[in-house]
Amino acid sequence: MSRKQKKNLIRIIIAAVLLIALHFVLIENEYLKALLYLIPYLIVGYDILRKALLSIKNREHFDENFLMAIATIGAITLGEYQEGVEVMLFYQIGEWFQSYAVGRSRKNIAQLMDIRPDYANIEKDGELEQVDPDEVEVGDIIVVKVGEKIPIDGVVVEGETSLNTSALTGESRPRDVAMGDEVISGCINMTSLIKIKTTKPFGESTVSKVLDLIENATSNKSRSEDFITKFARYYTPAVCYSALALAIVPPLFIRFVLNGELDFSTWVFRALTFLVISCPCALVISIPLSFFAGIGGASKAGVLIKGSNYLEALSKTRYVAFDKTGTVTLGIFEVTTVHNNEFSKEELLEYAAHAEAYSNHPIARSIVREYGKELDKEKIESVKEVAGKGVESLIGNRKVLVGNDKLMTDNGIRIIECPDEGTIVHVAVDGEYKGHIHIGDKIKPTAEKAIQELKKAGVRKTIMLTGDDDKTAESVANKLGIDEVYAELLPQDKVTELEKQLKQKDSSETLAFVGDGINDAPVLSLADVGIAMGSLGSDAAIEAADIVLMDDDPLKIAKAIKIANKCMRIVYENIIFAITVKIITLILSAFGIAEMWLAIFADVGVMIIAVINAIRALGVNDI
Repeated sequence: MSRKQKKNLIRIIIAAVLLIALHFVLIENEYLKALLYLIPYLIVGYDILRKALLSIKNREHFDENFLMAIATIGAITLGEYQEGVEVMLFYQIGEWFQSYAVGRSRKNIAQLMDIRPDYANIEKDGELEQVDPDEVEVGDIIVVKVGEKIPIDGVVVEGETSLNTSALTGESRPRDVAMGDEVISGCINMTSLIKIKTTKPFGESTVSKVLDLIENATSNKSRSEDFITKFARYYTPAVCYSALALAIVPPLFIRFVLNGELDFSTWVFRALTFLVISCPCALVISIPLSFFAGIGGASKAGVLIKGSNYLEALSKTRYVAFDKTGTVTLGIFEVTTVHNNEFSKEELLEYAAHAEAYSNHPIARSIVREYGKELDKEKIESVKEVAGKGVESLIGNRKVLVGNDKLMTDNGIRIIECPDEGTIVHVAVDGEYKGHIHIGDKIKPTAEKAIQELKKAGVRKTIMLTGDDDKTAESVANKLGIDEVYAELLPQDKVTELEKQLKQKDSSETLAFVGDGINDAPVLSLADVGIAMGSLGSDAAIEAADIVLMDDDPLKIAKAIKIANKCMRIVYENIIFAITVKIITLILSAFGIAEMWLAIFADVGVMIIAVINAIRALGVNDI
């Protein structure tokens, strides 16, 4: 509990005790009675009165502080001292509960903010020196001791340890790393000292990007929040003018039309009751809080949602399209077989490895690893990448083509079909086919269950969009239970295919695309909801996406949809409940049936119930 919350709670308790004491004291002098009741009223309500005066000064008259001030001052003026103090007291109790609820939801965000590193250790003259992470340059060696956070992304160059990744991924299972493994900032070193060669500046590291995503998450409002903002803008002045009319029109009508008594006090009190009931606090407070709690709960589970508008869109997801490599497969490629023709296996790998020497693509890296020898880069005279097809290179004065079927067909080279499932890399030298290399990729352990859980979460169709060959794509899709497959797609082909899918769906439904590579960035931007793999995904994919999965687990997609569904269910519950109670009690107050205690319930009671309901969005462990 914050200092401000404690201070407000003490004010509420003091005012409540004084109010109860005054209830049992008989005071006949009206002026003394008014003075005594003003003491608890000012103790509990001075800040509301101050805010109301400021809103009048700033010409923003119709807010909840203005309504509370008018209603309570009016009640006291009419001699209803106890009712006036009670309205202010219960309103402040509701405000305190709301503040407590926001504090709880902010706690999850604050816990995630703890991943921000305070320093980095750099070794100088045999001693460790703590420096600001911003001062560390790419390529520097940093030392991370047991219990410390990894401050910057990099590669382990010395030592092995276990990392606690829960702050980023929501998973408690430690991750073992050794020399040569990539590590991301924000993880905690658990078992032994390691040295890391940094690969990114601090501003571009994982921890910085995660914190930036969270800090900006509340800036993107959902349609529901926009509706509530617009609703309150027109609703509040409307009820103020209605209350004024209720106080003036009926008594004048009774006096001059029905020839009855002119009784302003009764109708003014009804108007004040009407004002208390009409305060839209339950909606204005609980709806944004529901989204805030949903985003906070999701972040704790390792799902970063960049705004409540994306949370709302995610709840309507009925179609999910996937990239293959690195999304539903591990993206860890290994050469399984080499089919050579004329050349020996070693010669075929030598040409292929030299052609792929400058590529960072996982398939290229797997070929270089399989070759296993030091590359003689003086042999490499030129290299030209052919997007989505492979590479053309000049090695030792010989033209070498390494790539897929399309590259060979474009150059008029007849290939030998490979019966194996997986990625096939063909090799041709000086226009002659020399063989192919078969490269396998493993399906992620949770991928099949992820597809099943998506169906349970309401997704009607799953789609795979991949640049891989038909045979491999169909094999992976069949194993996972994916409904439709579109293979051998270049980056622009993925965009075209996704545009077709978007046109086919209903406008009220959402299509999500899940990817991890730099070539997925255009498709992630195009989809209704773009979901990126955050741990191994490229910076471009994370930047373009609306939602980031911090541990690359596709099973989290279904969890994210379930979180969104729960959050939206809570939002609609609060909207329906608050508006229904308001309408009923407003009608009752206009006819004099609703007393001030019912007005207090319709305002503060409904707000407390709505806020408590909103807090439920934080609970995602049971989803």
